[in-house]
Amino acid sequence: MTERGRRHMQRSAYEFIVGPSRVRWDGQALLIDIDERCAPLPLRVRGQVRVHPQGLCRFVTGLDAQARHRWGPIAPCARVEVELQQPAARWSGHAYLDSNEGDEPVDRGFKEWDWSRAVLADGSTAVVYDVRPRDGSERVISQRFAPDGSSAGFEPPPRQRLPRSRWGLPRSMRTEAGTPAQVVQTLEDTPFYVRSVLRSGLLGEQVTSVHETLDLGRVVSLPVRLMLPWRMPRRP
Repeated sequence: MTERGRRHMQRSAYEFIVGPSRVRWDGQALLIDIDERCAPLPLRVRGQVRVHPQGLCRFVTGLDAQARHRWGPIAPCARVEVELQQPAARWSGHAYLDSNEGDEPVDRGFKEWDWSRAVLADGSTAVVYDVRPRDGSERVISQRFAPDGSSAGFEPPPRQRLPRSRWGLPRSMRTEAGTPAQVVQTLEDTPFYVRSVLRSGLLGEQVTSVHETLDLGRVVSLPVRLMLPWRMPRRP
């Protein structure tokens, strides 16, 4: 929630500290201790998130042809427990944890992407990463992850256009032809990123997916760069 400089960070094999917040692995679960303030209203956010993996995954793949950008799920099938003191809230449910890394700024490699994950009837998680690089090519990564961390690829269904977001962001979803994708709820709507809950068809099932669209051209645009500090304060 706050961008912080190197002097605010500490890292070890089992812990990563950023200012007053930290992420640590206790051997069984990933514990995320949050102590932040919102922006632009400085409301306090304090509490803990616990992610319990069913199985850890070693799958990693390049998002671009040169593999300068890489993605891999760490715990594609997991449970989460959230307990916040400020604001007072708690819930639990299915969780997913992944990792992205790159050797260059992400906007150099890509124009945009659509990404989705869905829990299937057998408890596995299906992920579709629909990437549009800047060189004009297309890359679709479609993988099914079992609770034990193993995975297998599958043929992605056709792409369907979805309604634009309130900020006019175009988005799309891979869904089977007989099951048109529908937007159930928009969770986050910004000038360059939108996260939604969708219903669609995948691997012969009707699924509920968490879906995101990211427009990298908008990320680096001047209006967005001027707006970002109002949503994400910086501490050098």
